[in-house]
Amino acid sequence: MDAPILFQTEDGVARITLNRPQVYNSFNRAMAFLLIERLDECASDNSIRAVLLTGAGKAFCAGQDLQEVVDPAGPSLANILKEHYNPIISRIRALEKPVVCAVNGVAAGAGANIALACDITLAAASASFIQAFSKIGLIPDSGGTFFLPRLIGFQKALALALLGDRVSASEAQAMGMIYKVLPEEALETEALRMAQMLAQMPTKGLGLTKRAFNASLGNDLSAQLQLEEVLQIAAGQTEDFQEGVQAFLEKRKPIFKGY
Repeated sequence: MDAPILFQTEDGVARITLNRPQVYNSFNRAMAFLLIERLDECASDNSIRAVLLTGAGKAFCAGQDLQEVVDPAGPSLANILKEHYNPIISRIRALEKPVVCAVNGVAAGAGANIALACDITLAAASASFIQAFSKIGLIPDSGGTFFLPRLIGFQKALALALLGDRVSASEAQAMGMIYKVLPEEALETEALRMAQMLAQMPTKGLGLTKRAFNASLGNDLSAQLQLEEVLQIAAGQTEDFQEGVQAFLEKRKPIFKGY
């Protein structure tokens, strides 16, 4: 049986592929635990400087595998959230390296919200996003009630959550839900190119930028200004900052090492 998560690293990029295409990459316990393990590896391995997350086959991720939910021996909803999705979302946001998501097909339920939790989300023109929870009497989880209203506004987000509308990739881009839509045949190449570019950038500075943006979701202006001061000082102490300044003065392309 194929592994539910494919993982490979090259040129500073860790490529993570959700790999249960026969069920549209829906999550079961084994797949969730393996994704958590791979995200931990991305955090601890200094040679990894960017992450690319995508799906195998025709879908990105259809959310939770409901066969596991109805199985009397399967995990409870509480365990699915506490042990699967909450740790996945927390790790994506805490990872101080860029996470690019390439949505290659439908992203529904938890699958949609995992995509929205990433730093830069690209989608194929044929992809779509669905807050499918209301169709089975549940609420959006995996950070959906947090990220969606912040990305597209309160009423639009609530309407999508209540109605469970299918949002096309072009609609998602227009409302600010995702970064960019690409032709289906260009998605993989462009997403990898972007991840490779990010992997050659000053990783510590990018990580501190991500930390600042995370904090801004709960800070007032005064607290955010104070945090910017602290993080800017930290960024200024990196070797990549020194290299960036020197390269600018010498009118050459900088060679960043990630520290």
